[in-house]
Amino acid sequence: MSDTIFITGVVIHARHGVMEHETEVGQRFVIDLELSADLSQAANTDHLADTVSYASVVATATAAFKNTNYKLLERAAGAVADAIFAAFARIDAVKVTVHKPHAPIAAIFEDVGVVLFRKRSSP
Repeated sequence: MSDTIFITGVVIHARHGVMEHETEVGQRFVIDLELSADLSQAANTDHLADTVSYASVVATATAAFKNTNYKLLERAAGAVADAIFAAFARIDAVKVTVHKPHAPIAAIFEDVGVVLFRKRSSP
């Protein structure tokens, strides 16, 4: 059984990108997370200890995304997925969407970004 916790629209200012001005000034990114886990125990007990704290997930994802400057969104999203797996043993899979609404593209566009889906490796 796998249930889903979702957190959408986390806005983070970071310095990711290939171009020099992206790493100097930075820009706004938006992260969406979908976390797969068995939530049946929490559904029965109503105890926070039996689930995953949304606040802790956001803090972990934000730190992983901001603490290092990456050239590629793919790497930044991968760092978020890695940090979530390291911090939360209950999480079986994670989907990380990173939006870069102000990407330096010579076109009018609504959004651009990456979506990574990762499953926890078996020990």
